[in-house]
Amino acid sequence: MIGLLLLWICTLIVNSLTHPAVIIPQDPTLTIGSSLTASCSVDPDLNLKVEDLFWTLNGRRLPAELYKILNSTSLSVVLNNLNGSKQQSGDNLVCHGKDGRILAGSCLYVGLPPEKPTNITCWSKNMKDLTCKWIPGSEGETYLHTNYTLKYKLRWYGRDNTCLEYHTMGPYSCHIPKDLALFTPYEIWVEASNRLGSTTSDIITLDILDVVTTDPPSDVHVSRVGDLEDQLSVRWSSPPALKDFLFQDKYQIRYRVEDSTEWKVVDDVGNQTSCRLAGLKPGTVYFVQVRCNPFGIYGSKKAGIWSDWSNPTAASTPRSERITGVCDPKSGEQNSTLRRELKQFFGWVKKHAYGCSNLSIKLYDQWRVWLQKSHKTRNQVLPGDKL
Repeated sequence: MIGLLLLWICTLIVNSLTHPAVIIPQDPTLTIGSSLTASCSVDPDLNLKVEDLFWTLNGRRLPAELYKILNSTSLSVVLNNLNGSKQQSGDNLVCHGKDGRILAGSCLYVGLPPEKPTNITCWSKNMKDLTCKWIPGSEGETYLHTNYTLKYKLRWYGRDNTCLEYHTMGPYSCHIPKDLALFTPYEIWVEASNRLGSTTSDIITLDILDVVTTDPPSDVHVSRVGDLEDQLSVRWSSPPALKDFLFQDKYQIRYRVEDSTEWKVVDDVGNQTSCRLAGLKPGTVYFVQVRCNPFGIYGSKKAGIWSDWSNPTAASTPRSERITGVCDPKSGEQNSTLRRELKQFFGWVKKHAYGCSNLSIKLYDQWRVWLQKSHKTRNQVLPGDKL
């Protein structure tokens, strides 16, 4: 009910023939810090006493010391050093009669001219469309509703085109769904306008082939690596949408344990479609995601844009089978030199096999299998044995 009343006030065309009073100026637009003198003139036939009139701004009664009686039918109010509008539909300045009824209303639009939009970034999904987003000026909407228009054209010829699908990727974005040319650069810019003026961003130039992104990799599978308790194998398929185009791709993997929100990222995957994760915790559930960066589309020399991450795929590492309660041999019972050398060798292999490197991975697997079997044999407690 209140919203409808405010809308009625801000859209009312006031004139003395059809309404009891008129406010001058009607619906002014001012910059922040300005002063305003407004007058409320009532119809003399209503026999209203001007001394009984009062003003409100956004429902709050203004103090009488701001008023001035101009004549027997007109009362003015002075507002100094105005702040930005509380609402984009305008602040409500209302003239009331003695009983509080509304005689006339006006909307005050107080703000700043729009600032130059910046940081225009664009991407093309599978070379079929173009989406762009930008950052407004530091004051955002500058207290006034600001319209943003994304425009584009072929660099050397063609007419200006206007993007029509806004807010697709946030409040400052627009989507061009089709009819885009390849192998020809586009000029793209954003125009901003409000009641106090307009401005235009810098023009960016791009080729669709240089801003290609794609769907996430499909068919992501995560599985155990035999009985190795600290490793998982990840396999996936290349994005199908670009399979018929000449391009290269590189991948990233990220993974986290089930009860954590912190992801670890593997950057050195390259263009292979499988990877070995090592150094994991035994008996732990991991969530894994993969994303793709297509580059070199039709020979483009610019890097592509990373896709979204694939849907998480979960798998668990095997539990450690070491028997609890069985003591390891004391260090003095083994050759200390051999233990130190084996420890150094194991650390070197594990370090270089971590992530997705294939360096000595088979040797590492053989070493871990042998080591686990050695532990099982040494620590196995047979029925009837006493600890």
